[in-house]
Amino acid sequence: MAETPTFGRYAEIPYDEMTPEQQSAYQGMIEARGRLPGPNKIYIHNPGLAKVMGPLGAYFRTGYSLSEREREIAVVISCSRFHSAYPTNAHERAAKNAGLPADKVEAMLTGLPTSFEDTREQVIYEMATCLTNARWVSKGLYERAVAALGHEGITDTITLIGFYATVSMTLAFYDVPADAPGLER
Repeated sequence: MAETPTFGRYAEIPYDEMTPEQQSAYQGMIEARGRLPGPNKIYIHNPGLAKVMGPLGAYFRTGYSLSEREREIAVVISCSRFHSAYPTNAHERAAKNAGLPADKVEAMLTGLPTSFEDTREQVIYEMATCLTNARWVSKGLYERAVAALGHEGITDTITLIGFYATVSMTLAFYDVPADAPGLER
């Protein structure tokens, strides 16, 4: 196994040095995601986890109940909450590319209040802010979320926030900088 860190503090495992289980997880991740981005480089070390995280991450790329703008509101708030440079940097760009105004993205990144004219976007902003700050979910927020998103949208939003909390904490723990390329694969 590589001794020198290649992705923040983490020393990635070259494919030919992976166990058969890790190689299988790597192949599954490539099938699910098409590449091995961000924390997936680290998850490969734990093949059982990688086999779950790859498809879960892929789920949030296509075919679920949130728009790209809605997704990025939840992700930017979740990533920035955990002070993780790599995903926060990537999702700051993604949020702006999805059409969110720069001033709103910057407010979310810094924890400043902002608001959205679109009801669904506002509810997702409130949910993400509330949940990432370990605040009580008020009955009013709950009722607005049910009306705007339905239970499918609510569970997608909550799981997305949790998924990116995991991503962010993983990358923060390994101190992965915003521009870390990792091993060439």
